[in-house]
Amino acid sequence: MNIYLVRHGETEHNRLGYYSNEDEDLNENGIKQAYKLKELIKDIPYQICYCSPLLRARHTAEILNEESDRIIIPIEQLTERNPKVLNGKPLEFTDRNEYWNYYSTVDYGSETMQELFDRVFYFLNYLKTKAGYSDILIVAHSGISKAFRAYFEGIPEDGQFLHLGLKNCEVKKYVLEVY
Repeated sequence: MNIYLVRHGETEHNRLGYYSNEDEDLNENGIKQAYKLKELIKDIPYQICYCSPLLRARHTAEILNEESDRIIIPIEQLTERNPKVLNGKPLEFTDRNEYWNYYSTVDYGSETMQELFDRVFYFLNYLKTKAGYSDILIVAHSGISKAFRAYFEGIPEDGQFLHLGLKNCEVKKYVLEVY
């Protein structure tokens, strides 16, 4: 099964560099990014689209699937890493390398990398049972793209994921072996 993972278009929190798990929509640039991506992926023959239930991912998925009869299914496991007490704070508030280190023991009061990866891995293992699909589009977040990378490529020796996530409206293809 081919999985095409997309990160949502830009939001104001992305532009300003803030932690956010708000149900925030795309900004004007994010909408333009999604329409540009729509053109780039128009020839991918995916049968179904899964997305994060957060508005920015749903809106991106809706743009990508305009004029299409493909089903879009929101999935809780695809929600961005929950920053909890960091929500609304500038990214510089934390040591970003430490925040995105799988082996970190620093408690930022947010969802841990292990918790994030566990729920994403659960979803990917669920997809293995969906043998009827050959191509799937998934619209999610940077943190989710880091978990996908860990699932398919393993965890780096240093545990560092800061620069391993997708950029806004970037797409990456993975191949998932199904049962």
